Amino acid sequence: MTRFAFDIPTVDAGDVILRAPRESDLDALAGFMASDRSHFVGGPATRPDCWGIIARILGHWALRGYGYWYIAEKDTDRPIGGCGFINREGWDEPELGWQVWDGAEGRGIAFAAATAARDHGARHFGLDGVISYIAPTNTRSIRLAERLGASFERAGELLGHQCHVYRHPKQGGA
Repeated sequence: MTRFAFDIPTVDAGDVILRAPRESDLDALAGFMASDRSHFVGGPATRPDCWGIIARILGHWALRGYGYWYIAEKDTDRPIGGCGFINREGWDEPELGWQVWDGAEGRGIAFAAATAARDHGARHFGLDGVISYIAPTNTRSIRLAERLGASFERAGELLGHQCHVYRHPKQGGA
């Protein structure tokens, strides 16, 4: 039997941390993925599909050595979103993605998490000057990408959906 051993680092992002997803995060993820807000990230999705999302995130870390974290409040460890790197089959290159779940919007959490993830990725994974795939109608993510210093690079397509590709500035890591 082959065993996989990999570590998912915890990253400080101010009032929140980026940490490994856990099975105990299933209720929070399923709540978000059942909402209409999840349509930008592949939803809505069922609870069993959400268990698969958690497994896929962990598998990404095992296969690539980097991946997506869950954003958790420091004081309660309650998961309130996700942020990190995705480079699955069909991706042009590693993407920095983010999502903030219901009730956590408007607090600067996505900005703090994306800034911390991007810095960590550049310094520890050699992921510098990454892209973000953003649906043209996702104005909140476009504004966040621009606030992060990313600029529109080109129109693209991901998994059969039209998107905009935003390029993040190099951090000088690695």
